[in-house]
Amino acid sequence: MDWRELLITIFVYVCQKYKEELQFYCKRMSNNHKEPSFIDEEAITLYLFGIIQGHSKIKKIHKYAQDHLLDWFPALPSYVAFVYRLNRLNNVFPLFIQHILNDFPHNEVLQNIRLIDSMPIIMATAKRSSRAKVAVEIANKGYCSSKNMYYHGVKLHVMALKREQQLPIPEYALISSASEHDLNVFRQITQEIYGVQIFADKAYINEAEQELLAQNHQIHLLTPVKKKKNQEQLFLFDQLLSTSVSKVRQPIESLFNWIQEKTNIQAASKVRAYNGLMVHVFGKLAAAMILLLMNP
Repeated sequence: MDWRELLITIFVYVCQKYKEELQFYCKRMSNNHKEPSFIDEEAITLYLFGIIQGHSKIKKIHKYAQDHLLDWFPALPSYVAFVYRLNRLNNVFPLFIQHILNDFPHNEVLQNIRLIDSMPIIMATAKRSSRAKVAVEIANKGYCSSKNMYYHGVKLHVMALKREQQLPIPEYALISSASEHDLNVFRQITQEIYGVQIFADKAYINEAEQELLAQNHQIHLLTPVKKKKNQEQLFLFDQLLSTSVSKVRQPIESLFNWIQEKTNIQAASKVRAYNGLMVHVFGKLAAAMILLLMNP
């Protein structure tokens, strides 16, 4: 579809979900109940459409709208007012994501297989990570082993449903502080599922946890095998198991790479407050999920 059809499709979809439930999660700070000239549905649509069009920063989305979309959004407010409106809608985006995920067709999903991983949302790096004080309600300093760096920010955790030869569909998406161990978030998620196989990386290796999950939830947690102390190389069987697990869980790494490519979600250095962080993470994730839903 061309950009006009895409914009209209997103707006109609947002309006539908807003009417169903999202409207009840929008903050209203005034006793004036008169509907504003620039409505919430327009703000959400413009933000999502701007991200899908390749504009990762709110300032660029607003400038793009000023230059090209004023016929579509004639009551577009100033940049400062637009940011303020988005930040007031921070509670909407996580719920909106759940609505989007519920609309995915599940006929191609492998029902008993889950993939789990996390990715860093980076607000400051290197020396600045120790001095950063933004969104301290949840963000702090942590270490990302895959990037070999310390950073100030949060982690986005996703558990996804595996599909054959397609990107997996997220089932759970939540954030934690950068220093939070992945296992702690994993325990929260697994309270709500039962009788599945979960493929994860080495960060989730914990024999006691695996036994507990198997006993209480009939969950089989599969991870690559970790070398023991002073062990130079894995035994052949362990090598084959590690290779098999890595191959099964590779699609969730592809999902993260795809989300980053489409939204630049990991770069959050321009975020200045907790509400802005929620909009950045869940707004961009919502845009990616809409893109995946409309273009499977």
